[in-house]
Amino acid sequence: MMLRLRWPGVLLTVAVSAWGQPAPAGDSFLLRGGTIHTISGPVIEQGSVLVRNGKIVGVGRNLPAPEGTAVIDIQGKHVYPGMIDSAAMPGLEKPSAEGGADAKEMGLFNPQLRAVAGFNPADEHIPAARANGITSVMEMPAGDLIGGQLSLIHLDGGTNDMVTVAESTGVWLRFPAIEGAPVPGHDHDDDDEEPTTAVEAEPVSFAAAKKAFEDKMQALNGFFEDVRRYGVAKLAGVAGFLLNLRFEAMLPVLDGKTPLFVVATREREIREAIAFGDVQKVRIILADPYEAYKVLPLIKAHKIPVVLGPTFTLPLDADDDYDRSYTTPAALYKAGITFSIATFSSRLSRNLPYQAAAAVSFGLPAEEAYKAVSLSAAEIFGLGKRLGSIDEGKVADLIVTDGNPLETMTHVTQVFINGRPVSLETRQKLLYEKYLARP
Repeated sequence: MMLRLRWPGVLLTVAVSAWGQPAPAGDSFLLRGGTIHTISGPVIEQGSVLVRNGKIVGVGRNLPAPEGTAVIDIQGKHVYPGMIDSAAMPGLEKPSAEGGADAKEMGLFNPQLRAVAGFNPADEHIPAARANGITSVMEMPAGDLIGGQLSLIHLDGGTNDMVTVAESTGVWLRFPAIEGAPVPGHDHDDDDEEPTTAVEAEPVSFAAAKKAFEDKMQALNGFFEDVRRYGVAKLAGVAGFLLNLRFEAMLPVLDGKTPLFVVATREREIREAIAFGDVQKVRIILADPYEAYKVLPLIKAHKIPVVLGPTFTLPLDADDDYDRSYTTPAALYKAGITFSIATFSSRLSRNLPYQAAAAVSFGLPAEEAYKAVSLSAAEIFGLGKRLGSIDEGKVADLIVTDGNPLETMTHVTQVFINGRPVSLETRQKLLYEKYLARP
């Protein structure tokens, strides 16, 4: 027996069981008749995507709907893989001045801490990002040196276990630098302050900055040596060996199983971070490397992937090109370097598609722009076989749109995370409707 019913704006054909109840649409459904942007391969016109138990089990034209499968007509619509913000902090940063934050820990070395443990699934920034096509986020801890482990989470679920895709995908390291004045973050507390009331950090003398840099480098090298000695003692079964959670968290880094997610902004930091990786024999991912364009051959030669910061970033120096952040993605693409684009923010994940779109006007091919917020983001962290494109066997993180999701005029009409439809309601939408309806 078949029953026809509606999701918001969508007509479904659902198999009905002997008990007269519709089969759950999230368990098995077929998106039929739309333009399928696989990202990993060619675009499929008048295509279909078959999903079962949260996985993509079919992609192509004229796919039949197995018995018990909901058929969703998406004629005239487009299907894309859900976007991935490969460095962000929704659910970790405080939502207001009165709230607490779990994005930054005290102390120099906290590799044992996992971002997902401090994640708040009820953060109001999550629905806003989800409604704009972002289905997963690489939660990024922070600190003075080693801030903790990154975790990939889905933007849907009521508990931390439900949202976790990968508990540990890298260890966050802010590489030491000689900083006379701190480099501003992409999401800081005075974003909404009047320019005249924002408090600027006091400049630091070169001598003091150099001394602080040398002290941190000594501490960092010493910590890695301590971890190595710990690993040797553990392997040898030394009598009286005591478990150390900080060292335990670093052993996969030294074994090459887990990368270091190295935040290095300036050219000197980038060069020194790459040299550090060579000396320590560890894999690194360069994060937020504003001056990567100065060392493209070096990055390429070491086959290091890059997670770029947002393109909507002001130049760091007064004599920088005004469009430096806009042109860097194209420069990396032309150099053959794998890269993604991220927001490095708690509030701005919803703007991820527009960060990628801005690079298109400055030389980045449009298809590569979407790849930078989907498949490349997954591949950089070793998750390319699970996420990031519309292929058989991958997790069904999908968005349905009425156009290119990188364009501001496009509407995201449906979002599926783990093969289940999720709400597109946001606080902003509720307020819009509330005040639109007032007399």
